[in-house]
Amino acid sequence: MKKLVIATRNDRKYEELIRILGDLPLLEVVHLAAYPGIGPIEETGDTFRENAIIKALAVSSYTGELSLADDSGLCVDALDGKPGVYSSRFAGMAADDAANIAKLRHLLAGTPSEKRGAHFICAVAIADRHGIIDVAEGRVDGVIADAPKGNNGFGYDPLFFLPGYGKTFAELDASVKNGISHRFRALVQARRLLVEYLERTEISDR
Repeated sequence: MKKLVIATRNDRKYEELIRILGDLPLLEVVHLAAYPGIGPIEETGDTFRENAIIKALAVSSYTGELSLADDSGLCVDALDGKPGVYSSRFAGMAADDAANIAKLRHLLAGTPSEKRGAHFICAVAIADRHGIIDVAEGRVDGVIADAPKGNNGFGYDPLFFLPGYGKTFAELDASVKNGISHRFRALVQARRLLVEYLERTEISDR
């Protein structure tokens, strides 16, 4: 059975990825913590796609296994797409979710609701020891709320308001969020790509 190493040290993200991916045939899904020798992976890309590729290649190169890495973040129209690839460290390298949210609220103070459009983007890269197999991307659009609401999710979820649901991401049940999120949309594609890869490699291994 092949291993699929999930290239994240964020336990909450790992759990969400597992929930969305579900049971994949012929794959043993492994947490990055199983490889403590892998040091921090510097995300030097200018896009989510580039960062996902960097992480997937680094993990696959180190482990020799199939790897899956995602990079995702929030892009706010009124801030010319910021925080973008700097979403997790918007308020500094050691910033937590509360600090990032506080900075975003400060920058948007006084901005009318019609100019608070935003979107989440997720890029998921899959690699094996030979290189990148493919990259999937997903997006969901919303509005930045005046104040955080809800206790579910993580990151900017409490501020990301979905007009069609009348709730923020953090107010939605996990089952609902997982069915509409940017990560879900990217991972649905990634799951299909993994199945196709496994089918190809199974045939070539015969």
